[in-house]
Amino acid sequence: MSKITKEEALLYHSQGRPGKIEVVPTKPFSTQRDLSLAYSPGVAEPCLEIEKNPDCAYDYTDKGNLVAVISNGTAVLGLGDIGAVSGKPVMEGKGLLFKIYAGIDVFDIEVNEKDPDKFIEAVKAIAPSFGGINLEDIKAPECFEIEQRLKAELDIPVMHDDQHGTAIISSAGLINALEVAGKKIEDVKIVVNGAGAAAISCTKLYLALGARKENILMLDSKGVITSDRENLNEQKRFFATDRRDVHTLEEAIKGADVFLGLSKGNVLTQDMVRSMNHMPIVFALANPVPEISYEDAKASRSDILISTGRTDYPNQINNVIGFPYIFRGALDARAKAINEEMKLAAVHAIADLAKKPVPDVVNNVYGMNNFTFGPDYFLPKPVDPRLITDVSIAVAKAAISSGVARKEITDWEGYRQHLKELMGYESELIRQLYDTARAIPQRVVFAEGNHPNMIRAAVEAYAEGICKPILLGNDERIAKAAESMKLNLDGIEIINLRHDNEAARRDRYAHLFSEKRAREGATYDEACDKMFEPNYFGMMMVETGDADAFITGTYTKYSNTIKVAKEVIGIRPPYKHFGTMHILNSKKGTYFIADTLINRHPDTSALVDIAKLADVTVRFFNHEPVMAMVSYSNFGADTVGSPKSVHDAVDILHEERPDMVIDGEMQVNFALDTKLRDRKYPFSKLAGKTVNTLVFPNLSSANSAYKLIQAMSDVELIGPIQMGLNKPIHFTDIESSVRDIVNITAIAAIDAIVLKKMGKCCK
Repeated sequence: MSKITKEEALLYHSQGRPGKIEVVPTKPFSTQRDLSLAYSPGVAEPCLEIEKNPDCAYDYTDKGNLVAVISNGTAVLGLGDIGAVSGKPVMEGKGLLFKIYAGIDVFDIEVNEKDPDKFIEAVKAIAPSFGGINLEDIKAPECFEIEQRLKAELDIPVMHDDQHGTAIISSAGLINALEVAGKKIEDVKIVVNGAGAAAISCTKLYLALGARKENILMLDSKGVITSDRENLNEQKRFFATDRRDVHTLEEAIKGADVFLGLSKGNVLTQDMVRSMNHMPIVFALANPVPEISYEDAKASRSDILISTGRTDYPNQINNVIGFPYIFRGALDARAKAINEEMKLAAVHAIADLAKKPVPDVVNNVYGMNNFTFGPDYFLPKPVDPRLITDVSIAVAKAAISSGVARKEITDWEGYRQHLKELMGYESELIRQLYDTARAIPQRVVFAEGNHPNMIRAAVEAYAEGICKPILLGNDERIAKAAESMKLNLDGIEIINLRHDNEAARRDRYAHLFSEKRAREGATYDEACDKMFEPNYFGMMMVETGDADAFITGTYTKYSNTIKVAKEVIGIRPPYKHFGTMHILNSKKGTYFIADTLINRHPDTSALVDIAKLADVTVRFFNHEPVMAMVSYSNFGADTVGSPKSVHDAVDILHEERPDMVIDGEMQVNFALDTKLRDRKYPFSKLAGKTVNTLVFPNLSSANSAYKLIQAMSDVELIGPIQMGLNKPIHFTDIESSVRDIVNITAIAAIDAIVLKKMGKCCK
């Protein structure tokens, strides 16, 4: 990561609307009735219910999803006591992280008060507004008293993240680093350089995990904290050692197994690292300059396991891995506190997650082929979408089992699904697709079985239970690739179509193919050659019933794949064309866009087929199609080119299919704005209806439309979805992620299920 300049940082915070967060309404407000419900007189009713039962605030207000990030600015990042208002950019940033990682709303509150008693009173006075309080950037030792008293005197979760966030993440890292090193926590010698809030909290949590106090040496700015030192505060005195033979960091670290640095930059030398025990664990967490640079640490010895607080090096100890999800679980259980059981649950959930196969989204963000548990990956990355489910659920369970929860959660799978949908990681539509496919798993062939994304998708699809995967490719290469990615291929069939043991099947397929297309000039010899190609071989598997569905497109050009599909599978009568559709899941609703892949310049006949296929496909996804055929003109305003083709297609559809809710041609803004369309064109067949399906006049406009929406907004994209072939043949593209391929696999599997039930193609 390149260095961030002062000018760049100031511009980021000031350009456009100053700051980083805003308040967004969550209820309708466009009519006078909406406003009367939102405020007076409607607002009185929930007020009266809350007066009867204060816990009703969780039902009628945002209290259950609202956290206060509160600071007095006395210990802001590495900047020290810069004052309350000066720390506001940090508090806003914390609010942004809460929102983007856990969907939690935040008010940042800067309290201009250093006196602990007065600060505590201020926080207590505003506490009824919130479901939780995140204390931030308050200096030690005052932070200990402030947090302790607020936890005792308030009935909502309170956590000083500078203490406990770092403690939780570093503890998870320590558990896993010790596993990599083959050491036990009760045996290791630990040196802690720093005795502030974070260092104290980290070390206490290490003790809770099994570390022995007699094996710990803690240092402050004066050196090793010994029991004969005067004027030690309560926290330092707890960790003071009776040893008199060590005074400096250089002396303390000899033979140590673990170094935890929460002090200042460049205090740990390479010679000190070399004096540590074998496979030393170094957590250099000083900000922004660590106690030893990553490069110097790695150069000092090859067996070192190192973490820093920096994003540009492996094993970053970053509080964002913890605090959003700790508060998410606490809020959802309506917890009265964040206790030790909840913190330890978070530690183990984070540690366990690093041992699981990494989602492709993580690999893509960091430009890696694969993260696997080991010296360079023993902590999850902040972008890992599983953190919200694994950590939040662990924390909520601990809150309930330890007796601090007001709300009992019993449906944990439902809660997991809710968390995925909350963050847009999985929609209700995707969940329904997976559930349907899971009911009767189909045999799905993946054409490019050597491709890492296809291998991952097959493994994930099998793990989800949505199909019985078959990978086409070189079995040795696939096995080697899976091993390098730490993927388990159990349950996945691998077919090397070029192998001699597949000769009989290739011959059978060639005979069937050449017979089917004899009138189109196909010969047996040509067919034999084609059966060495994955697309021909795989589609013939589906054509003959050796498999139920087929996924292709990661390598192959669309034009080639389309040609093969027409030859092997064929277009379903009575249609003369087939097409594809993309589904866009957005906050405004679900939209279906056709044709996004196949027909470059469709004529009127092709547009009629595309519209009919779109109507059936939308119904396939349990939506009632309301279709607009779009162009750059409205209802005959232009009488040449694509507007005329669309206009003529609509006329044909109105005559042939009066049951279809479709009209056009019309511009996109009229299609999607019901009030505008009905006022301007009241005669439209779409009057009073909300359009959910758009049929575009050509491939260029449809493809550009969905890609523009995808690039410029937060939408879930599913597709391309094949419409009109005789069998379930579905396409991906070179940009498809593993999740994209798995989603298409679910659709292909459902396609096959419906085909079997109907005795004919479902679409």
